[in-house]
Parts: sequence; structure tokens; C-alpha cells
Amino acid sequence: MPQILKIDPNTSLKSHTKCIRGILKGGGVIAFPTDTYYGLGVNPFNEKGIRRVFEIKAREHGKPLLVLVATDAQVNQLAQNRSQEANRLIQKFWPAPLTLIFTAVPELPTILTAKTGKVGIRLPGNEWTRRLIETAGCPLTATSANRTGGTNLRTAQEVLQVFGNKIDLIIDPGPAPGGKVSTLLDTTVSPPVLLRRGAITQQEIESCTANECTLVS
Repeated sequence: MPQILKIDPNTSLKSHTKCIRGILKGGGVIAFPTDTYYGLGVNPFNEKGIRRVFEIKAREHGKPLLVLVATDAQVNQLAQNRSQEANRLIQKFWPAPLTLIFTAVPELPTILTAKTGKVGIRLPGNEWTRRLIETAGCPLTATSANRTGGTNLRTAQEVLQVFGNKIDLIIDPGPAPGGKVSTLLDTTVSPPVLLRRGAITQQEIESCTANECTLVS
């Protein structure tokens, strides 16, 4: 069975740094609550870990994985050629359930980007998840902790029931908030393309960019 790390969300994660970083360095997979649902986290530069996520989720390799960050510096580790519209959206909304798609740096594994040359990034809206990312010492993938097509999960026990010993660590500071999924917006083109409706509305985005978004149905 995976290790379950039950913690108080109001306390420091510092004492768990060695454990978390060791798992991620070895290509391990952790499950943790984001600002929406539980996600599966690996170091986005670790191809071994990424392949494990695809295997665990029974996910098609043609689908990219999004990444969570805790700082703007981590965005720059992952993305290049940020547009002015992207920067305005970041300043207006982040941290929030808004995933922005950028041009990926060439160092990212192509399995993460699905050979699109793009990467989806979000600065999560809950402070605890940002502290976890800082503790991990790297950005974290955050594809939903479910089997492809399955129900989104909110609790550590639900994650345990679905995945059992296929993941290495489940971090349990309490249930994820649930609600609407993050909005997904491609900022590599102008005007931006809305790929998925979510918590941040199309109207809110358009009021920030001064451009109408193209909606992919």
C-alpha cells in the first residue's frame, strides 16, 4: 500500500521535504489535493515519473499533462515567449483555477507535451498546494487523480480505493474543495482559444484581454 501522509494543513511541510523530494527524484508519483480535486504529481522533467502517470491512469499518450507552479520563476522554467495577453491574465487572475497554455521550453519531455510544443500551467488558488510545490522543490504535474474518464476525486481514501499501491505517496491535509474544474485557455495564439470552460468565465477572460476568445466546442 502507498504511504499516506496525514498532515495538518496549517502546519509547515518542512519536516517532510526529504521524503517528498526523494520520491519525486526517483520518478515516484504522489497524490495531493489541488484547488479543485486531487491530482497526481511528478516532476515534469522526469520522464520516468510521467510515464508512470500515463500507465496508472490508462491515459492515451497523445494527451498532454498540465503542470502546477508556486512562483513566476517556475513558469519561466517551463514556458517561453509569453505573450502580453498571457501576462495580463496572470496579473489579473492568478492564483486561481485558470490553466494557461504556453509555448514549452525544449527541455520538457515530449510525452508531457504530447509533442505539441505547448504546456499548460496553473498557479493554484489554495495556499497549501503552493506550499507543497515549494516543498517539492520543483513544479508538479496535476492531472486529475482518476482513471481516464473516471470521476474526479476529493479525498485521500477515494484515491487509495482507486489506485491502491500503484502510487507511492498520498498526502492528506483534508479533502480537496471540488467544484468547477479549471478553465483551460491557449495563450500561444491571439486571440486566445478557450479549450475548456471552467471556474473562470469566458466573459471574465475577455474583459481582461480586450479580445473575444475563440471557443473550441
